[in-house]
Amino acid sequence: MIICSYNPRQDYFLRVLEALKNQTLSVNTWELLLIDNASDKLLASEIDLSWHPHSRHIREDELGLTPARLRSIKEAKAATLVFVDDDNVLDDDYLEVVLKISKDYPFLGAWGGQIRAEFEIEPPEWTKPYWGMLAIREFDQDKWSNLLHQHETTPCGAGLCIRKFVAEKYAELVCNQNTRIKLDRKGKQLTSCGDSDLAFTACDIGLGTGQFTSLRLTHLISSNRLQEDYLLKLVEGMAYSVTILNAFRTIIPVYPCRSQRIYEYYLRWRMDSRRKRFYDSEQKGKKLAMQEIATWNMKNILY
Repeated sequence: MIICSYNPRQDYFLRVLEALKNQTLSVNTWELLLIDNASDKLLASEIDLSWHPHSRHIREDELGLTPARLRSIKEAKAATLVFVDDDNVLDDDYLEVVLKISKDYPFLGAWGGQIRAEFEIEPPEWTKPYWGMLAIREFDQDKWSNLLHQHETTPCGAGLCIRKFVAEKYAELVCNQNTRIKLDRKGKQLTSCGDSDLAFTACDIGLGTGQFTSLRLTHLISSNRLQEDYLLKLVEGMAYSVTILNAFRTIIPVYPCRSQRIYEYYLRWRMDSRRKRFYDSEQKGKKLAMQEIATWNMKNILY
């Protein structure tokens, strides 16, 4: 069990830890690593892990979710790693189900489950189209695949389970292509897709990814994540990250032709003012990514 955290919200973190204390799987059979990713206050002095016999506080001073994950992969001893965010409340049987899936599905290298939302405030109706970007996943059927870019079978970072040797292969890829570090959060930057890159590594080595209904957690979503300014930045960051991730994995973006641009201009013209702002943020993220991709030496960056 790995928690990568940067300046966590105290009340949320206490609920995360309480859920870990309530796991049906004995604490004697799993380890707990808390990666303090350059928080303003040392989490070792703020968070008590003494209740867990195999817990460790680890400080990673290079800011960014990817450096924190890389540190945890290096430090972890378990054969299966479970990444939990500091606002993820696991169901009591989560780790027990993880262990069962690990044994029953040896052909999977990475998997995840259902993610329910618990909103701090009643979310405005207009935010619903963007809930998927807030790591909310609910479904009624188990699915798995060994193909890349299969959204329905690719786990997100909340509750992500991955075999240690797959994670080590990912760490090797990042060390050889350090521009991959830009695929995830760094401080207040809202870039993402590092979790997808991590999960896709399972497919790189001949395994698959999956999503299971029996794996369940609750994502605590604070009120600030429902503000328009935050969601606009999130849309931009995700559009940038998806474009970069696709380029790493051989889907090179191309600029739209003249007829496509005219059609997109027409669609934008028909949008209301809020939808236009979100559309513009998405296009800005894609444009930034394409400008960066154009500077790469493709022979050294891409597979």
